[in-house]
Amino acid sequence: MEAAFTKRALKNLRRLDRVTQKQILKKLDFYLGSPQPLKYAEKLTDFKKDGQYRFRIGSYRVIFDVNGDINILRIQHRKEIYRK
Repeated sequence: MEAAFTKRALKNLRRLDRVTQKQILKKLDFYLGSPQPLKYAEKLTDFKKDGQYRFRIGSYRVIFDVNGDINILRIQHRKEIYRK
């Protein structure tokens, strides 16, 4: 399955240190390379503003939508990502 990053997600990723960036990209590559990447995701209950699903990668969360391909919307620390 292919993944597309929004400008916001790329900005979120660039703000992180190199080690965390590599960790997130490596895990995303693993998830997206599997036959069923959604088995690693959790469906969000309140996704009116944000995405439908999330990946958990260490202390970071990757929020995304699925429309044929995966559209990555945001990448942030777990303390910050769910704040409105």
